[in-house]
Amino acid sequence: MAMCLVAALSVGAQEGQKPDNPPEEPPPPQQPQQGERPTLGPATGPSVGGGPGTATVNDARKLVRIHTLYIERIDNSLSDKLVEELGKSGRFHIVTKPKEADATVRGSCLESRRLKLVHSEVFITDRGGASVWQDSIKRPFSPPPLDRAVSETATLVAAHLEASVREAERK
Repeated sequence: MAMCLVAALSVGAQEGQKPDNPPEEPPPPQQPQQGERPTLGPATGPSVGGGPGTATVNDARKLVRIHTLYIERIDNSLSDKLVEELGKSGRFHIVTKPKEADATVRGSCLESRRLKLVHSEVFITDRGGASVWQDSIKRPFSPPPLDRAVSETATLVAAHLEASVREAERK
């Protein structure tokens, strides 16, 4: 009798684990219409929102007081693209001599052809060398070409810097 009781309990426990409603299957992927080429999804450009922030403000008071920037040479012409992007914003005056600047932009822009990835790190330091702001961005390339991925990186760095300055001004 004890054996029957144990068997009944185990069958009841197994029944309780079965869901009443089986899970719905996901809808099948949409097939391209006649004549349309298949894609991996919508084309996306550089985006500031939608993901975790990659910029870090180390000294908000110093960041707000920066008006002139000297940009050191950075690999893959990222420095040239940063001059263009930061110059467009109008927030900072870009100078050609470090002694004329309130702060210096330094960094690296390294591509991994095997991973098809550009990893850039950009730092702003004050005249004494203390870190004020930094950003780290990874962008895929091939496609897009390396030059375009570096341009998108410069656009993102400029956007992140603008957002960081606005946030620092509110504090």
